[in-house]
Amino acid sequence: MSAQSKELEENVRSTQMKKLSVQVLSLCRDHILVSLRFLDGALAALKPVEKKGLGGMAADGSVLYYDPIWVLKEYQADPARVARCYLHALLHCVFYHGFQYQKLETDLWDLAADLAVESTILEMRLGNVWLPDDADAEMKLEVLKEDAGGLTADRLYCYFRHQSLTASEREELMRLFRKDLHVFWRPREELLVTREQWKKISERVKADLKSFTKGKSGSETLQRNLEEATRDHYDYGAILRKFTVISEDITLNDEEFDYIYYHYGLEHYGNMPLIEPLEYREASKVKEFVIAIDTSASCRGVIVRAFLKKTYSLLKSTENFFSKINVHIIQCDSEVQSDTKITTQEEFDVFLQYGKLQGFGATDFRPVFDYVETLRDQKEFENLKGLIYFTDGYGLYPEKMPDYDVIFAFLNEDENRAPVPPWSMKVILEEEELETVEKDLENRVGKELSE
Repeated sequence: MSAQSKELEENVRSTQMKKLSVQVLSLCRDHILVSLRFLDGALAALKPVEKKGLGGMAADGSVLYYDPIWVLKEYQADPARVARCYLHALLHCVFYHGFQYQKLETDLWDLAADLAVESTILEMRLGNVWLPDDADAEMKLEVLKEDAGGLTADRLYCYFRHQSLTASEREELMRLFRKDLHVFWRPREELLVTREQWKKISERVKADLKSFTKGKSGSETLQRNLEEATRDHYDYGAILRKFTVISEDITLNDEEFDYIYYHYGLEHYGNMPLIEPLEYREASKVKEFVIAIDTSASCRGVIVRAFLKKTYSLLKSTENFFSKINVHIIQCDSEVQSDTKITTQEEFDVFLQYGKLQGFGATDFRPVFDYVETLRDQKEFENLKGLIYFTDGYGLYPEKMPDYDVIFAFLNEDENRAPVPPWSMKVILEEEELETVEKDLENRVGKELSE
């Protein structure tokens, strides 16, 4: 056979494989849509595109890349494998897993995301995507659910970061739960479907799911993952800026000083500048605020310290400290346990290093607000800007709105927690984020104290 004939035969074969792989993916898509019609918008947003040599499937948020040879081989071995991988990659997008690749340990995030998606699929008991190893996977998930407290990606990621998985344990989890490739999860600016657009899609999925599963079981994990994916995320640093007051610093204000006119006067009017430099400038600086710490039994000491350090680092890094500050760190469970007054950065450093947590009883937020009013009556504050309350959220909120800003900072989202009062702000802090702050600042604070 001539080289030209071989090339022609290869092109025909490639065209046939491409056509067959497209038909297989179309069939898999129809299977998903018939079983889970609330995913129609998500399916429409993720466009299949051939990528030879990939060796599997991989989604980047806009495109589902697939290797046609892999698709046909897997479909021939078991048609459910391709449909399962298609659904797996699709749910990664619905849950925004590929948009959160800034996690510190991406290999653990990959694993946690795969387990979260697979637990969702297995719980729905879909016959057309069921695989032989799924019984073993379900047994493994039962144990993990009890140990991790849930099967969402964030909870599993936190659990894996605290547990030292052996190489064999990790290999076994990957064998059971890894279905697609995550090679395109790196951040990309040119995506056709952005995270914001996926959020809208996921919100619709969540709304459609309620009517689709009304009176049915088997979608609890899907609902929890959707809640985790679609919840609002707040910029804690931006919220802290609301706790600033305008003051005057006696420093040179270079931004409002024009050197051209200044030198022109020196040269032409006998060393007399036309404009003197402004001596004062306005600056937003934190002056007076309260940090309230819920020391009930459910708030762990390590996490509380990490929250204080995160707040401290945000304030200090943005130069929001006066040389003299007035911060009260109030510890409270069902009653006020202690009040530590901080007037300098050095005192803040010492408290972070040696401060003790007290209490660990039940939770009631009201005593802190009453105590702050007592401090104000005693003229302890001149211009109290706000109060930050770090808590698990299980307590009694005050009914009366104070005349200063209030933030309730929670560790992770909890759908069973009562809503915060309408006059307050809510911020969710991720546990792994706080633990990172704890590690990063441990040496820094000690170094500053020694100097």
